[in-house]
Amino acid sequence: MNELTATILVGVFGITGSLIVLASALAMFRVRDALSRINVFSPATGLGLPLIALAAYVSDLYVEGFSVTSLLVLLATILCLIIVSSVASNTLSRASVLSGQPIYRKTSPNRLAQPPEGIEDPDPADAEPVTKDDRPGPNG
Repeated sequence: MNELTATILVGVFGITGSLIVLASALAMFRVRDALSRINVFSPATGLGLPLIALAAYVSDLYVEGFSVTSLLVLLATILCLIIVSSVASNTLSRASVLSGQPIYRKTSPNRLAQPPEGIEDPDPADAEPVTKDDRPGPNG
């Protein structure tokens, strides 16, 4: 691999991954509830960070040459990031809903926490913070 090709690949993978992470971070400021914040962070961990890891591998490939160890580390890193991203997003989302965090009324579909008919669903930004005493205990 020549220097120009390596530089272009590292730049494309690194900048693209960084922009995805940046876009996810900026999107977290625009959404209104915890569930949506967890949702917009998933592309950063599922796509942005693997691209950055790939850029690091291409750089290592150019500088050090091919190494089975480096390739295995890259594959393990990407696999772990994808698995952890999906499992963590699911776990955090369920914990958020089950802990009683308010869900923005325009979140759709909202199958886990639909307000009862006739009840007004306020904007979570206007809601009072939930204290430890307000949360249900382990038995309900």
